[in-house]
Amino acid sequence: MLSTHTTTEVTHYHVQKRRRAAFIEEWRKTHRTIVALEDVVMHPTERGSRVGVYVGADGDRPTRTMDALAHEIDPGTTTTLHRHSWDAMVFVVAGRGWTEIDGKRVDWGPGDSLHLPAWSWHRSGNDGDTTTRYLTFSSAPLLETMGMALIEDAGPTPVSELPSRPAFSPGRDGADPYANRLRRLARDQEARRSGRLHTSWDELELRNTPRGTRTTFLLDRAIGYQASGITMAMFEIGPGRAQSMHRHPGEAWLYVVEGSGESYLGTEPEGGEKHPWKKGDIIVVDHFLWHQHINSHPEQTAKVVRIHMFDSLLETMRALCDPLVLFEEPPEHIRDAQAGDPTTIQWPALTRPTWP
Repeated sequence: MLSTHTTTEVTHYHVQKRRRAAFIEEWRKTHRTIVALEDVVMHPTERGSRVGVYVGADGDRPTRTMDALAHEIDPGTTTTLHRHSWDAMVFVVAGRGWTEIDGKRVDWGPGDSLHLPAWSWHRSGNDGDTTTRYLTFSSAPLLETMGMALIEDAGPTPVSELPSRPAFSPGRDGADPYANRLRRLARDQEARRSGRLHTSWDELELRNTPRGTRTTFLLDRAIGYQASGITMAMFEIGPGRAQSMHRHPGEAWLYVVEGSGESYLGTEPEGGEKHPWKKGDIIVVDHFLWHQHINSHPEQTAKVVRIHMFDSLLETMRALCDPLVLFEEPPEHIRDAQAGDPTTIQWPALTRPTWP
């Protein structure tokens, strides 16, 4: 008879401790605070576009919850169709084109934002005479950590011949746990499949905040989107001004749309490092660090698009970590001194982004 008794040379404690230490050591090797535009190498793909990785496992900078990619489409080109189990957000930085989402065409231009829901068939095209460029931010890494990341490429197959999004059972009467689950999940899917898909730059209205900036949502449930928890907003920093300092857990990307400056990051409000950035770069805020974004130009404002895996993930973390504080900023008098009064800034008219 074969023995079913398993033996190891060390205890599970030593195995787990060594494995965890190796994971963090490898993780720290790839961590970056600023990913410069020139570090993003664009590669041609079989889909008909060029793709470059700011942060994500498909480049040399893996992440745990979100990734950030750049895409370019040449004039007269339409990409092939595909879909995936994660959702993605799009921010356009150059050119005019369109994206077809489950057969619905959305036209876009510089500064526009789009939501690509999970399992939606989508492709993009460029009918103009200049190259289009846009950024995507997706929840693919989070799905990968749970073994639920799937992608399906349909090539040039007509949309009418493709299967729809995965079916779900409608709610049913009953007071038992199974009936409750059917109703709850059906309501959730019905809401998610009816969410908003597009925000035009021309619709944006920036408002002053106590943190010294003016800001607006681009994609968020507050304005009708039904994303997995990723949220995207844009804020503008006045000339020579700074956003007030704060810290939070989780990953956050800040894509520099216009302007230049630097970001303070440190384990304490003082004694950390400042990292310079410019248009086209991405600032990576991580590890529950105190951080502050500063516009170093004396005359021009700086615009930054901020992407958080915020709602779903941080709500879960709040429940698991309570009473630990997951968002922290200085007392109001210190915050106000750092930020200054945004009403004293002569904000310029909001114009669409330019590239390069």
